[in-house]
Amino acid sequence: MYDYIKGQVTRVTPEYVIVEQQGIGYQLFTPNPFAFRKSEEVIQVYTHFHVREDMQQLMGFLDLSQRELFRKLILVSGIGPKGALAILTSGEPNHVIQAIEREDESFLVKFPGVGKKTARQMILDLKGKLNDLIDVEQFDFTKDEPTLFDSNHANHELEEAMLALTALGYSERELTKIRPLLKGNESLQTTDDFIKKALQLLFSSK
Repeated sequence: MYDYIKGQVTRVTPEYVIVEQQGIGYQLFTPNPFAFRKSEEVIQVYTHFHVREDMQQLMGFLDLSQRELFRKLILVSGIGPKGALAILTSGEPNHVIQAIEREDESFLVKFPGVGKKTARQMILDLKGKLNDLIDVEQFDFTKDEPTLFDSNHANHELEEAMLALTALGYSERELTKIRPLLKGNESLQTTDDFIKKALQLLFSSK
């Protein structure tokens, strides 16, 4: 129904962003809302319109490969839109595809909500069907970072990252274990930085 929307990002939350186009604010659920920046700049966001009996949602993706992989993932039994978004937040499309092609269940079960049964189903349903996506160039999330470390700013960004990871299905117990490794890390400035580092730690601990 909608292929993409061009507009300005007017709001960023742990679960979704608002993109305004011609006076209408579109709520877009996206793998990592904090990869977006509130700005007057016009950006293009690829979309997927998801319809259920009790809900209608627009999903938004900064690159085409993410959206196409999302559409493949939600066809797998046991993976809904929220689970597919969590997988895309936690792993680059190429890494997910390569794991499916290698039948690497140990990698796939690291994603929140993916057990051995679902990992096996992903391999059975998708292996050999994703080759058209694997060479798509990944979007480079560039950002302006502060030059000085600000602990209050960093603490705010850390808490936003924790909220985003909770929304993706990570437990409070998992996040409590990695929080001390993130807090006070001067190399982490933005919420996106904290999310990426947190995911590395979560994956390495499994």
